[in-house]
Amino acid sequence: MTPDRSAGLAQSARALAAGEVTARALTEEALARIESAQASLNAFRLVRREAALAEAEAADKELAAGVRKPLLGVPVAVKDDMDVAGEPTAFGCRGEFPPVTADGEAVRRLRAAGAVIVGKTNTCEFGQWPFTEGPAFGATRNPWNSLHTPGGSSGGSAAAVAAGLVPAALGSDGAGSVRIPASWTHLIGVKPQRGRISTWPRGESFQGITVNGTLARTVTDAALLLDAASGNHAGDLHRPPALTLAEAVGRDPGRLRIALSLKPPFTALPARLQPEVRARVLELAERLAQLGHTVVEDDPPYGRIGLTFLPRATAGVAERVREAPHPELLDPRTLEAARLGRRLGGAALRAARRAEATLHDRFGAFFGRYDVVLVPTTAAPPPLVGAMLDLGGLATDRAMVAACPYAWPWNILGWPGVNVPAGFVAGGLPVGAQLLGPSNSEPLLLSLAARLEADLRWHERWPEPVTADSPAAQAAQAGWARTL
Repeated sequence: MTPDRSAGLAQSARALAAGEVTARALTEEALARIESAQASLNAFRLVRREAALAEAEAADKELAAGVRKPLLGVPVAVKDDMDVAGEPTAFGCRGEFPPVTADGEAVRRLRAAGAVIVGKTNTCEFGQWPFTEGPAFGATRNPWNSLHTPGGSSGGSAAAVAAGLVPAALGSDGAGSVRIPASWTHLIGVKPQRGRISTWPRGESFQGITVNGTLARTVTDAALLLDAASGNHAGDLHRPPALTLAEAVGRDPGRLRIALSLKPPFTALPARLQPEVRARVLELAERLAQLGHTVVEDDPPYGRIGLTFLPRATAGVAERVREAPHPELLDPRTLEAARLGRRLGGAALRAARRAEATLHDRFGAFFGRYDVVLVPTTAAPPPLVGAMLDLGGLATDRAMVAACPYAWPWNILGWPGVNVPAGFVAGGLPVGAQLLGPSNSEPLLLSLAARLEADLRWHERWPEPVTADSPAAQAAQAGWARTL
């Protein structure tokens, strides 16, 4: 096997186990691609070149000794809100951050599976927004059109996987932060059941709305990484039953009852599904019907679920601000959200947390009629880089809701969702759709996503390779010049 960007996670693992390639060769090639694309895509906050090569050499020794692990020697990336021993965890913020002393539980489990951690990917400040840019590291750009954002907040992970810099990466999702960038970069993005992947050293993250998830080009690779990272630390507050999700990928999902929902959940701000995104989601719904599923237009019982999101999200921001080593360097919108979180952190937060059980009952009744819900991942294609960067707090909220009104309710519920590619719109920009299910429904969602993938072959389409002299790089340079 010759290392190249098209080799996925599962393919690379098989080639390593068969002795067709070395971990060092795979890692060197991944590092070379990262270096070549960094000036144009800016996917990584930190590249662990020497440490990754040392990990690859150790993996090669294990492979030579006959050791077999699911990801032994395969290079992957993680988002910069996850602790990697010996590295800082800046989470999109400015300033100097001390190296952490221990891996977070998800990273520890990736290492136990044999993965080589090549670096930490960019994210916006505390993962609050659906773009990945800021004064701490610049702008991360979309491999499909570098004048546009890959989304956020796991935009660095999405850009790295979409461009083929790494075969798969971990991200985190508190209001769509895995699914939104996956949709805008033509990837599979899995937000698993709350607690499926540990958030330790936090027992839960952002009052339980944020979970860790996976980004990959194929359902097989997303499931393989999810299995490797899954599991709990003794301090985790949420511990779902163990599942082996790779086994679901080849399984027939059966004939399913699918609710197609195009109406955005209630928010206090306006949101409208753009016609070109609507058309792509309807085409996907029609394809599901052609595959034998019953697709019916019906909306989940959202009600006023948004009232429970704000106290939890802003209280989570307030917690992070209290811990920040350089609060004076934080974005004014972050400080504004933290002030609101402190005001809502008492009775309003307790009421929001209590409401989850009622919401589970209400949505559970809906899933008595349907197996899966099909929903747009976003209402719009990816915005231009810089479109939301310098807005004030209310203007940012308006822009976020207008572009991304669909993903966050499943963070309140803590239930799984999978973004699948839905096609392209003007400008060659990808958009996606969510497959959403009830508690612990990842096997069903992944088996359905895999069936769609086998039919539509979306993983065979790639963005133009990004090199220092490519049109994408030149467009990025022109875009940066206009923002100066």
